Amino acid sequence: METRTLGKTNLPVSRLGLGLSELGYELTLADEARAAQVLNQALDAGINFLDTSACYNISEELIGRTIAHRRDDYVLATKCGHVAGGYRGRDWTAQTITDSIERSLKRLKTDRLDLVQLHSCGVDVLEKGEAIEALLAAQKAGKTRFVGYSGDNEAALWAVRSGLFDTLQTSFNLVDQAARRELFPAAQAQGMGVIVKRPIANAAWGAERSPSGYANDYFRRAQAMLAAGPIPGAPDDRILLALGFALAHAAVDTVIVGTQNPRHLAANIALVESALPLASEVVAALHGRFDQTEREWRQLR
Repeated sequence: METRTLGKTNLPVSRLGLGLSELGYELTLADEARAAQVLNQALDAGINFLDTSACYNISEELIGRTIAHRRDDYVLATKCGHVAGGYRGRDWTAQTITDSIERSLKRLKTDRLDLVQLHSCGVDVLEKGEAIEALLAAQKAGKTRFVGYSGDNEAALWAVRSGLFDTLQTSFNLVDQAARRELFPAAQAQGMGVIVKRPIANAAWGAERSPSGYANDYFRRAQAMLAAGPIPGAPDDRILLALGFALAHAAVDTVIVGTQNPRHLAANIALVESALPLASEVVAALHGRFDQTEREWRQLR
């Protein structure tokens, strides 16, 4: 698996990372064997970037129960800020963030976190400063090596321009391209590592019917972009097209795809290792189709 350096962190991360929200929400503690299968399969294939969060239900517990003994094999990223896991408090306070990081360390059964990210707070929270100060205090105390911001639009741009964060995690895919215009150049100028979430757009491109949840908007965008006809030269495999598009951008260090299905994981790994890069003409055509079609399309949160 190809790796890239995650910006100024100097952490080597696999181009394909594993997002672990599905593991936390769709499995139970009784499914520990299934979680172990997926996580070990990813590590054995060279995926070394694991992204979870304190609010992804039992995701952190499953990681700690199954692969803590392989801690040197992966870069471990989590998120904080929301009240989760039965904790009593208020979102974005210093106490909530401090306690969340301590809880993550225990659940993940590790003495170190490689990256802790503020989880999609707004500009108002960032400007207040309390959340950032608590995160930086955790870094100073050695609880995390690096700090990041996970989010989109104005808040993401504020976080990037502040110069306080080492990494940015943000939405980017073939129907959600706004980040390439201002956010990516700003992050590159700061030397930040860039982690892309939702790179396959919930498989909305070429889907026959609208997916559920926020992916409805992705489906409508895809329909609008495809109204002019197929993209010339694009591969028939829509997952390959989506992954190839996201990874074709120089600012992007890693893309995180979530699954608790070993077969889907194996297919994604095979695509990234053997079927990329995507032709530059296809990437340019997707840029053009988005620019011609969008009407104030913002990043979807």
